Amino acid sequence: MKDLARFSDAQATSRTADSATEGKPEVRLLTIGAEESGQRIDNFLIRICKGVPKSHVYQVLRSGQVRVNKGRIAQTYRLAEGDLVRVPPMRMTERDQSHVPATEFRILLEDDALLIIDKPAGVAVHGGSGVSYGVIEQWRAARPTAKFLELVHRLDRETSGILMLAKKRSALTHVHEQIREGQLDKRYLTLVRGEWQNRRQHVKLALHKYTAADGERRVRVQADGMPSHTVFNLLRKYGEFVLLEAELKTGRTHQIRVHLSSTGYPIVGDDKYGDFALNRQLQRSEGDRVALKRMFLHAHKLSFVHPVSEKVVTVDAALPKECMRFLESLPATEEMAHEHGYETIKNAKK
Repeated sequence: MKDLARFSDAQATSRTADSATEGKPEVRLLTIGAEESGQRIDNFLIRICKGVPKSHVYQVLRSGQVRVNKGRIAQTYRLAEGDLVRVPPMRMTERDQSHVPATEFRILLEDDALLIIDKPAGVAVHGGSGVSYGVIEQWRAARPTAKFLELVHRLDRETSGILMLAKKRSALTHVHEQIREGQLDKRYLTLVRGEWQNRRQHVKLALHKYTAADGERRVRVQADGMPSHTVFNLLRKYGEFVLLEAELKTGRTHQIRVHLSSTGYPIVGDDKYGDFALNRQLQRSEGDRVALKRMFLHAHKLSFVHPVSEKVVTVDAALPKECMRFLESLPATEEMAHEHGYETIKNAKK
């Protein structure tokens, strides 16, 4: 009977959504099933309210019009199986997808549950904040028959490398649980300038998110911020520059960038927290050194437990060519060859 009730709820949801897209918005009462359990209420609403601007979704949440079990909730509330969600009337029209190019980026791994790609630098993972579309919209345009396709995590627009998407909600919730438990091993390659000393260095600085005067989302070190932990491994020295591997122990916004900047080693090419004079200098070639016109931060390794096979899977993404060319134009003075990180660099040359 419980499964039948969920099936009826799903049918009712479908019918109501259809009428809404036809211009007849009405209150919807939705019962959360096992597939939706664990998802944040804001992400749930954005998914089911296709065509409604995200800003309006958050406005409705803040005003208390969305209720769960007849009570008000925060936008960070995580849904539980059996929750009754009241969705207020919102006029929804199907988004015009004609302007979204159907793009498939390089695939690192794909099966029935997951899609893992190598995202280029300069591409947003989703639309919003002045960006009309991102990776997720492009993939959905490329695969219009896909029943489910959602981002598992995010990368900054300026960061390249491994990005995971889920093709099933059960896979999404499974990997999200690993993220909450700190079970994912996420590693990045980055380049800084300075006299880095330690082969392995832990940085634990609490981080606070805020909005700058220009409307940009920023992060700073603040005592009452969210606990944040990054481990940096020294891979190789290139004259005055140092190549590091960053292990994320927590996954805060701009964590690696702010941890490095706050310790005196801003990432080369970082236009938010970096050394702006150095960035301008490096955008021009000089002698043997070629120009670098991007932030040197690349998600190069991800290890996790597969949601179906329950086996540990490791995915690698070699450094992009523009980063490799920049490194090869620098004088290499000392090689550390730490674990997996340096192997990825060497493989990129092949």
